Amino acid sequence: MHIPDNYLSPSTCAVMGAVMLPVWTKAVNKVKKEVSKRKMPILGVCAAVSFLVMMFNVPLPGGTTAHAVGATLIAILAGPYAATISVSIALLIQALFFGDGGILAYGANCFNMAFVMPFVGYYTYSFIKNRMKSDKGEYIAAFVGGYLGILTAAFCASIEFGIQPMLFKDATGAAIYCPYALNVAIPAMVLPHLLVGLLEGAVTAGVYSYVKKMSPGVIYEGKTTNRKSLYGLLVAMIILSPIGLLASGTAWGEWGADEMKDIVGYVPSAFEHGFNYNALMPDYGVAGINEKIGYIISAVAGAAILIIVFKIVASFKKEKVNNNDNMKASS
Repeated sequence: MHIPDNYLSPSTCAVMGAVMLPVWTKAVNKVKKEVSKRKMPILGVCAAVSFLVMMFNVPLPGGTTAHAVGATLIAILAGPYAATISVSIALLIQALFFGDGGILAYGANCFNMAFVMPFVGYYTYSFIKNRMKSDKGEYIAAFVGGYLGILTAAFCASIEFGIQPMLFKDATGAAIYCPYALNVAIPAMVLPHLLVGLLEGAVTAGVYSYVKKMSPGVIYEGKTTNRKSLYGLLVAMIILSPIGLLASGTAWGEWGADEMKDIVGYVPSAFEHGFNYNALMPDYGVAGINEKIGYIISAVAGAAILIIVFKIVASFKKEKVNNNDNMKASS
């Protein structure tokens, strides 16, 4: 679901980025007010979980691949606005360091995976949870929320893909950017995610259950936050990350120019003359190192960067939190 550069027009990318600006602004303000200094590093762990989950590619019918995202999980654990920030930063690290998702398409990818997905997933979860008041009902709610969240995100991505050949053609009538119209893009994105949604739902419910039992302070104020169990989860995911290499196909809508020519019969002009960014560790690999080892190194690097980023953010939050505490004490 990571849209690469040159699949969307620069104008489409600009619109999607503009749409995300007020979302990011509100999310930052919400997190500043509602997330304590103690919990801020937990958002880094959440972002790292999302980053690692997205490395576990699974094969799909037709030779393509896909992956879970974990956005609904973060929304359930920390709130949808916190999920927007966590997943947005995870997507930024993926794009900048690993070439997963476009630089220009960053706003579109954030709209789909860091905005639509956590909000749809969270409010679906809340709706079901409020009507099934039991632990079992809560886990069912988490599963369904994760399922509908990723399905809606895939649908949004398909719309962004599908409008490109309708709006942008060259003098010969050939598509300049993504060549697949809505009648192809929607089923190609949505139908496979009917299966991927099962994985997303299982990850959401499973990890939520683990966190609730092992580190309930992540969810409930006044409960114990066992960071060792959280970091243990990250270590396990890092060790298992090479499983993502078993899915050898390319995700739909993420082909390179050569693959595009084989599939469509021509290379859209944007792929030949468009924006090109060379990431430091493309495709989560390290030059000169075994593919599996490189994948693990990338997993460690990505998770570490995200945890460090949120710890730095937490360090700047200290003075403001202390002032609030003083005001409460004086009142």
